[in-house]
Amino acid sequence: MDASADSPDSLESRVSAARARLILDRPFLGALVLRLPVEYTNESWCKTIATDAHQIFLNRQYLDGLSLSQIEFALAHEALHCALAHFSRRQHREQHRWDIACDFAVNSLLVNDGLVPVPDALHLSEFDGLSAEEIYPMIEDELDRSTHDGHLYDGQAADENSVAPDSRECSDRPGVPPPLSPTERIKLEQQWQERLAGAAQQALQAGRLSASLARMLNLLITPSVPWRNMLAKFMSMRSRDDFDYARPGRREGDAILPALRSAAIEVVVALDTSGSIAVSEITEFVSEINALKGQVRARIALLACDSEIALESPEIYEPWEAMVIPSSLGGGGGTDFRPVFRWISHQDRSPDLLIYFTDGKGRFPSSPPDYPVLWLVKGPEAPPWGDRIQLN
Repeated sequence: MDASADSPDSLESRVSAARARLILDRPFLGALVLRLPVEYTNESWCKTIATDAHQIFLNRQYLDGLSLSQIEFALAHEALHCALAHFSRRQHREQHRWDIACDFAVNSLLVNDGLVPVPDALHLSEFDGLSAEEIYPMIEDELDRSTHDGHLYDGQAADENSVAPDSRECSDRPGVPPPLSPTERIKLEQQWQERLAGAAQQALQAGRLSASLARMLNLLITPSVPWRNMLAKFMSMRSRDDFDYARPGRREGDAILPALRSAAIEVVVALDTSGSIAVSEITEFVSEINALKGQVRARIALLACDSEIALESPEIYEPWEAMVIPSSLGGGGGTDFRPVFRWISHQDRSPDLLIYFTDGKGRFPSSPPDYPVLWLVKGPEAPPWGDRIQLN
């Protein structure tokens, strides 16, 4: 065996070769990786690879056990954590669970882009196309696992199920970057957003951007409006406020003057209960509908449906009545949107609006109906017709 194989120069040259291959073969990921200086270490707080959102830390012994393709994966993994601002999106979520969700999200993107994962990389194909926020409530059975890398921006060391001390204790351990301060998070989030947009532009100009990364970028870079505002605007546009010339009562005199009258609009609300959407998310959505329905005078027919409509559906609510979450949220079957549309077709009249809350994965009717349909979609799916609001 060549005695120079473990030398610093050999390791550094392999990392340089991996970065060069990323730039040539995957310019989007390569441009992001170039934004992160690499520091080599043998310290116990970094047993594999880690990032603090400023640079990448590589353990020499760990690096020596990786192939060149796996080094590409390891570098791109850290770069995507930074570019996707995982260091600032955790909010109220539990740290260990959030770290696992972030790794599932990043690794799905990289595996689908053809990169070779490192040992112990967290990956399940069922999470393909989902964000960390969407994966977070779905991983109760995965919480005994650990990430292969260290998320130093949040205090996690690159060690099995270990979490680094807070910034005060880090000062007693030379070389350990402290977690990011709130001010640093805000500043870095803006910097990485600009870097993400720049890298995407370069990759698009070169025609070298995979479909999975393109979908992710479309969700992140496209300017977004909070879904509640869009939903309120959409429902308000369909409220029926009009002038009425009906004859007034005797006490109002004989003159017939126009008066503004409001009639209740008929809205069907369908909930996808196939199991892909958390009960907490459905509860939040129904609460938002409750807040809006009185303002726009909406009469609601509420249906729960997975592959078929629940037995107790529909529930009918007048504008002044608060909707109640259906008891059939267990669902669990496959998703089929057609039963809801069939139910509507058998009613006396079409609704003024159908709002469908779903992840967008299922069987659609072959053609759109003659009434407006609004899809509130959790995830990257795009329904074949109707108006779409991105939930997450």
